[in-house]
Amino acid sequence: MKEIVIANLSLNFALRIVKLYNYLCDDKQEYVMSKQLLRSGTSIGANIAESEHAQSKADFVSKLYISLKEANETKYWLTLLYKASYLSDNEYESIMQDLRIIIGTLVNSIKRVKDNPKE
Repeated sequence: MKEIVIANLSLNFALRIVKLYNYLCDDKQEYVMSKQLLRSGTSIGANIAESEHAQSKADFVSKLYISLKEANETKYWLTLLYKASYLSDNEYESIMQDLRIIIGTLVNSIKRVKDNPKE
């Protein structure tokens, strides 16, 4: 059940990232950082989707760790875009709130799987 929740959260987040990327390119003419943001922000969900058909528990945990690393990279790019004045306070806080939920859910999922070796 938790995997379905994180899959939906990450898909909705990826859609927000795509829209943000289009906004940054079209309205702000920012193409470099936004491309990095697009790559890392959509990769979170792609790796979660891959984890659904992992070959083993270790493979499953590995995909979740990759998603977590991509989420942390996404946090970096969002913060940089914000500090460079490409994002308003409201835009930044709104998307960071979603990202914090995803990161927390990933951390909890990884911990749960690692703490329950028979699952």
